Amino acid sequence: MKKFSLVLTSVLLLFVLAKTGFSQTSVVPVDEDTKLITYKEVVAQEGDVPKLYNTAIAWVNANYENPTEVTRVRDVEDGKLEIRHRFKIYNTDKNGVKSDAYIINYTLKLEFKPGKYRYIFTDFSIAAISKYPLERWLNKKDPQYTPACEDYLAQINATVNDLIKSLKKGMVPKVIKKDDW
Repeated sequence: MKKFSLVLTSVLLLFVLAKTGFSQTSVVPVDEDTKLITYKEVVAQEGDVPKLYNTAIAWVNANYENPTEVTRVRDVEDGKLEIRHRFKIYNTDKNGVKSDAYIINYTLKLEFKPGKYRYIFTDFSIAAISKYPLERWLNKKDPQYTPACEDYLAQINATVNDLIKSLKKGMVPKVIKKDDW
């Protein structure tokens, strides 16, 4: 009887672990309407459209090596910026050694209204001869899916979240100290 209860407890424990710890769901947000990997948020920020736009341009200039090449749309009147850029993701072997895996393309749209701005990161794809949308990595039944896709998606999530943190920090107006001597 003790063996039976021990086996039953072990099986139940494995079942719970499989349901919670070992089953992975996508770490990236997927838009319900477009079904595309999409990071978006409306952020309240003091300022009118031209001020927010100029602050965003300063952030782009500070964060992208060639800001005029990556910005596809610069429209201060309509309060819009569109950036197309890329970043690398890596394979990591069992010894922790990293090697290049893919270059990921993405689009960042920034839109401005008085007192707020919105960012939208979307159109993620692999830089290749033909377009390979990353949403294929979400489908475990896709022939191109491998367990490494989960790690790739986690790297993408970390990179985009770092960009979002940088953007939010860069959009905060600089405090100008007056030198009243």
